[in-house]
Amino acid sequence: MKKVGILGFQGAFLEHEQAVRRLGHEPLVVRYPGELEEIDGLILPGGESTTMGKLLNRTGMMEPLREKIKSGMPVWGTCAGMILLAKELENDPVVHLGVMDIAVRRNAYGSQIDSFSTRGVIPAISTKELEMVFIRAPYITKVGSEVEVLYELDGHVVAAREGNMLVTSFHPELTENTSCLEYFLTMFPEN
Repeated sequence: MKKVGILGFQGAFLEHEQAVRRLGHEPLVVRYPGELEEIDGLILPGGESTTMGKLLNRTGMMEPLREKIKSGMPVWGTCAGMILLAKELENDPVVHLGVMDIAVRRNAYGSQIDSFSTRGVIPAISTKELEMVFIRAPYITKVGSEVEVLYELDGHVVAAREGNMLVTSFHPELTENTSCLEYFLTMFPEN
């Protein structure tokens, strides 16, 4: 059983927590730096990246989290989580964790009313078609040489991996399909 942390400042952390439970693992909603020592990996959920970044700083979690990720802790950023992990944001000088070699365009698909759902097969994750829910979603505009592009939608990268870091522009936790979470769990070290 893996102990899966979910950053719990705001956003879709409850849906991730329920998905982790459905797969028989132990979720821990993380809000303080000490809790980083109790988990095997961390999900950075969708939500408001600016707010999350401010709260990471305010709680003193930014540096310890950055160090844990750099030392190999598995991390998965969905939507806002992708923005938190990116080394570069287009049209935004603020970089949060800055650990993944990607450039990201925030709200790339428009505002809340432009949210949409589509389906596709992400071969690295599942041979079955997945529903992908995009809500004020970002996409990746540039990837470094170590970044593996997992999926593109209309020529834009919406899922990628670099070592222990996974990102998706969409929200798998808002569907019943747990394939993305199962894939993330394969990135955890064996105990």
